[in-house]
Amino acid sequence: MNDYQSSLGNVESRKFETFSYLPTMSDEQTRTQIQYIVDKGWNPSIEHTEPEHAAGAYWYMWKLPMFGETDVDAIMKELEACHTAHPNNHVRLLGLDNFAQCAGTSMVIYRGQTV
Repeated sequence: MNDYQSSLGNVESRKFETFSYLPTMSDEQTRTQIQYIVDKGWNPSIEHTEPEHAAGAYWYMWKLPMFGETDVDAIMKELEACHTAHPNNHVRLLGLDNFAQCAGTSMVIYRGQTV
């Protein structure tokens, strides 16, 4: 078992969701995760927040969830648009499960920079 050196005082060290313990995903790996969300029938949703507030419960919603969206390219473009509009914020992708009425998956796609 590894002890990940994470602290509230060091924003760069903070971990969020399972994927944050792994190296940053490539575009192709991100596409694979998005395809998984689509294949499960989950609705993609994009959120963002400042790195110093990421441990809080509420992130800002980027537009409405993408109900019924199955085009991986369209989802990738929205992730990039959110990151472009908020370059210093963390941007995460959720797969919302209508049946279970919860997030089936959640992952930070872009890590914000500390200012």
